[in-house]
Amino acid sequence: MKTLHDTRIIFERSMRYTLSNPAWVVLGLAQPLLYLVLFGPLLHSLSGVRGFGSGNSWQVFVPGLLIQQGVFGSLYAGFSILAESRSGVLERLKVTPASRLGLLLGRLLRDVLVLLVQAVILILGACVAGLDASVPGVLAALLVVVLLGIGISAFSYGMALRIRNEEAFGSVLSSVTLPLMLLSGVLLPMSLAPTWLADLAKANPVSHVVTTERALFAGDLTGGTTVLGAVLAAAIVLLGSVYGLRALRAEG
Repeated sequence: MKTLHDTRIIFERSMRYTLSNPAWVVLGLAQPLLYLVLFGPLLHSLSGVRGFGSGNSWQVFVPGLLIQQGVFGSLYAGFSILAESRSGVLERLKVTPASRLGLLLGRLLRDVLVLLVQAVILILGACVAGLDASVPGVLAALLVVVLLGIGISAFSYGMALRIRNEEAFGSVLSSVTLPLMLLSGVLLPMSLAPTWLADLAKANPVSHVVTTERALFAGDLTGGTTVLGAVLAAAIVLLGSVYGLRALRAEG
């Protein structure tokens, strides 16, 4: 019960901070919306091309944008805890009896809520643009994105606390995000890539989650591809949460 109480307090505090600085939420949504408006229409002529099938091209593009939002938005969550550390807020929280798990969960709940709002707005915008997808599949895809976002955010907090320097943290993220994005197929399916590149992408767990999202949008709720991506998303949550919690506990 104490952990739940601490989680609620940290969540409310984090949400107040987020709502007082809504520019980050708006900027986080702006990029995928620009892709949706400026890049999405180029895909209409690709219906029937390998990886796009013969259906709605938005079913391929929008799931990738969701993963882009979930991964690359969540990766930068660590900057908020570095700001709190620099201002002394984190130090004051550490000397209270608040549980370290509550300190982490409260922040993760805030990140999940922001991500969920952004994802819903993105999907609604895609529906206006012409998205035709399975409703149960879209709901399941949202769940997978949320799981992925939780794991990535927790990992980001842990990595930020280990590095302790905003410039170094930003450099590490820049080094991670580019290969992660290029080898995940968020914009175009990796089935379009040459064999060596497609094989290399298989080592990236995010690419499997992207494939799962596209299968869910197409209505495949129980296929092997779908299950694999969901399991990997759950594994990322577990590993990221353990890493983030250990880094927070190491703070004393």
